[in-house]
Amino acid sequence: MVVKSELEKLGLQYVDVKIGEANIIGELSREQIKQLDKALRKSGLLVMDDKKSILVEKIKNTIIELVHYTDDQIKVNLSDYLSKRLNHNYTYLANLFSEVKGITIEKFYLTHKIEKVKELIVYNELNLTEIAHKMHYSSVAHLSNQFKKITGLTPSRFKIMKNKRRDTLEDVNDVNIL
Repeated sequence: MVVKSELEKLGLQYVDVKIGEANIIGELSREQIKQLDKALRKSGLLVMDDKKSILVEKIKNTIIELVHYTDDQIKVNLSDYLSKRLNHNYTYLANLFSEVKGITIEKFYLTHKIEKVKELIVYNELNLTEIAHKMHYSSVAHLSNQFKKITGLTPSRFKIMKNKRRDTLEDVNDVNIL
């Protein structure tokens, strides 16, 4: 909404605006780019006109969308999925991403999957078997191993710690301060 609002304030026409991307009609002048960047920075956003940075953002957004906003499992491996979606050779994408972000695409993907698992554990609506299925793990053991590798905790330990933290916060609310 912020991006749409700023584009409209500057009189710039656009086809659509999605997370991390705005398709603007026509070419922008240097001055228009500066004005847009200045306006967006006030909201913590910025204009990227470097093709490599834009591609890295597209990789990130594609993975985030896949993990956090799509329930469907991809029918091919992640490398083929990204190559097809972004119209680039996976080796190029992987090297660029690692160079810019300092981590591999696979590590970024797995980290986001585990963040989603943590969110599902906190919501406490699904058991671990259901979470493993929803997140397309082959088994609870596979999920647990990956979870521990990334967080240092088992999913069960994470859940206990989350509950303990909640109990501690509730105890603080019960203390009478004189």
